[in-house]
Amino acid sequence: MLKNYLKIAFRNLLKDKVFSLINIFGLSVGMASFLLILQYVQFEKSYDKFLTNAENIYRVSLDQYRNNELSMTSAENYPGVGPAFKQEFPEVIDYARLYNMGYKNNVVITYEDAPNGPIQFKHRRFLYADSSFLSMLGYPMHLGDAATSLTEPFSAVISETYANKYFGDTNPIGKTLRLRDDDYNDETCKVTGVFKDLPANTHLKFDVLFSYKTLFNRGDWAPGRYDQSWQRKDMYTYIQVRPGTDPQQLEAKFPTVVTKYNPGLAEQNRRDELHLQSLTNIHLHSNLAEEAEPNGDARAVYFLGIIAIFILIIAWVNYINLSTARAMERANEVGLRKAMGAFKDQLIWQFLSESAIINFFAILLTLLLMILVLPIFNQLAGLSLPFSSLFSGWFVALIPLLWIVGTLLSGIYPAFVLSSFLPASVLKGKLRNSGSGILLRRILVIFQFMASVFLIAGTFIVYQQLNFMRNQDIGVNIDRVLVVERPGVSSRDRDAFTANVDAFRDELLKEPSIKAVSASVTIPGKKREYKVGVKRYGHSDDELVTLRFNSMDYQFMDVFEMKVVAGRGFSEDFVNDPDTSVIIAESSARMLGFEKPEDAVGQTLTIRGFNWHPIVAGVVNDYHQESLKKSKDPMIFYCTLYGGEFYSMKVNTGNLQKTIDHARASWEKAFPGNPFEYFFLDDYFNAQYENDQKFGNLFAVFAVIAIIVGCLGLFGLSAFTAHQRTKEIGIRKVLGSSVIGIMVLLSKDFAKLVLLACLIGLPLLYISMNKWLQGFATRIDINWFLLIASGIIVLIIALITVSYQTFRAAVVNPSKSLKYE
Repeated sequence: MLKNYLKIAFRNLLKDKVFSLINIFGLSVGMASFLLILQYVQFEKSYDKFLTNAENIYRVSLDQYRNNELSMTSAENYPGVGPAFKQEFPEVIDYARLYNMGYKNNVVITYEDAPNGPIQFKHRRFLYADSSFLSMLGYPMHLGDAATSLTEPFSAVISETYANKYFGDTNPIGKTLRLRDDDYNDETCKVTGVFKDLPANTHLKFDVLFSYKTLFNRGDWAPGRYDQSWQRKDMYTYIQVRPGTDPQQLEAKFPTVVTKYNPGLAEQNRRDELHLQSLTNIHLHSNLAEEAEPNGDARAVYFLGIIAIFILIIAWVNYINLSTARAMERANEVGLRKAMGAFKDQLIWQFLSESAIINFFAILLTLLLMILVLPIFNQLAGLSLPFSSLFSGWFVALIPLLWIVGTLLSGIYPAFVLSSFLPASVLKGKLRNSGSGILLRRILVIFQFMASVFLIAGTFIVYQQLNFMRNQDIGVNIDRVLVVERPGVSSRDRDAFTANVDAFRDELLKEPSIKAVSASVTIPGKKREYKVGVKRYGHSDDELVTLRFNSMDYQFMDVFEMKVVAGRGFSEDFVNDPDTSVIIAESSARMLGFEKPEDAVGQTLTIRGFNWHPIVAGVVNDYHQESLKKSKDPMIFYCTLYGGEFYSMKVNTGNLQKTIDHARASWEKAFPGNPFEYFFLDDYFNAQYENDQKFGNLFAVFAVIAIIVGCLGLFGLSAFTAHQRTKEIGIRKVLGSSVIGIMVLLSKDFAKLVLLACLIGLPLLYISMNKWLQGFATRIDINWFLLIASGIIVLIIALITVSYQTFRAAVVNPSKSLKYE
């Protein structure tokens, strides 16, 4: 019986090749798109799940309040948090602290005993790690023991990649690496282990670990500073809890511990709140200060998941539409089969077998399409998925499931419709003009184009927001700004270092294309937050406000083209500026209670943490330190000429390579032994939008694919509609109808459905995209004209799709049309 079903099914597929090709291609494009997006979604949701104990690991985050107002949310907290938690809470099995020196400092690590001379690299992914870190989180080791490799001071564990870069094919165990950084730290550590290279799906990427106890040897003060202190917020803390622990119940106990170990907060009108972040949720659900890297966005991932489902459903809808539209073409076949004794369930199996074959061929074409487009998809999504990912366990299991579900969902309704025809009615020709299935087909077409208008308008909104953020005036000019970080290897002699900095500046300015050079503690785009409590001199602590603390030298305002709103900028004409003066932003002046910027100039402030009472020299415009997802931070600037961590150069880009070569030569002359690395500030700043850009690219591409898939179905449906109305068209032409009139007649029903889809889809889009835009402090307003234009575009696409079939039907000679049976 099965063999007979398959034989007939193949025969029917070959009989109407256009129908079969449209269905197979439409289904394959839909399934390939669905599976590719699913690969992306699965990758984004898989972060850190490869770690052995991931389900019981949490990161401790910190919210700081001043005068009951939230002033900072950070991924870092105090060194003493981990030891206190383990001591106070039986639920906490272990803890691990990480000091992210690669992010905070310029670190240069050298293998000085290399056979052909020292090998050195500048490391951004460098951490000091507690001895429990590797084993607690379950990182796999290539050499050494995870539990003991970081136990002793001056121990180092490195990745396989850097083991090869430093030591080649030789065994690295026992070899020594020397660290030097821009805080004048100089530590030599012995390699005790090599960990396997980390996969891309982890929020915490590192290449080199030094043992945390190494920090304790920086001086007599160091153990107190790095082990038990609750004063400086600069450590990541991860805790492992006992299986079955309720994180909310555990978190509810934290305030008592904070009060016990940090009792002085209340006196400063401050409050700290510690929270738990599940390890596997950090990548998609955390966007705090001091994150180890820019995280993803759960909303964007869920949006793409919805698009994937839309595309798959649209592909299945196409099959249902075309199959039910062809019902009249196969009515005689069904009637004759029933008259010959075929049962309804046999006919259902017959039509389901056709659906199964079409879905099977679509699956094969899907796999081929995925292999062909995976490199392009990787580029769009910013991933590096190998071809082997198409053979992973979950993916292989999904393929047959997709085939079965696709067969049933796309085939069950047409099978029941076709098998329900009454033989007597069919053979008498009474079903020829039946409206069976028309309502369902209309509903499905409405759904298809509702999804299409949703995706087109959504794409416009996403790109409009991204372009808005990229082109918005952030308050400073970051174009044509070349940046290098201060040297990691430098003289401990302060006078010698300042002389080198001066020599570097002077040498740079010999190149005419370099217009100004400035040094600052941070630059626009740097997520690191350093905030201080500030009040007007003589006022109570109840009036303390929290301001972001940054530095300026004399050229900062020239490089970044800032505006002086009141007073003046720092100047070498005022030799006491570094000791006595600050500059504040407009918003800072308002927060401090000054009605006008001019009122702040000459006033004395108190910076609580430093017991410093500087005078306001000037007020400058506000600017976005971070992306436009966040509001402008109120700032206060102090003057430093040699304490800057970034050297920023305003350059002309006429002969850019010459400028870069000159900067490199100046660097190597002033700071020998330091690798020269540079970046352009606009690229650095816009890197904050990288995940949003990937989301926009994927959204746009798959929106186009969804429309193409929908139009494939509409193309086939319009062909069958025109075919069924062939005789009517012939009569109308005999009675004088024009080609244009007939095309309008055949197209207007589809146009009505598309218009209805727009009326339903656009309000839903408005609601959902408004929710997405809420994640941006500075955002566009959704323009209804843009939404209407998107609906018009979808309508035009739909009419172009059906115009080919309607034109063919309209130009047929009436003598042929009237012979049609």
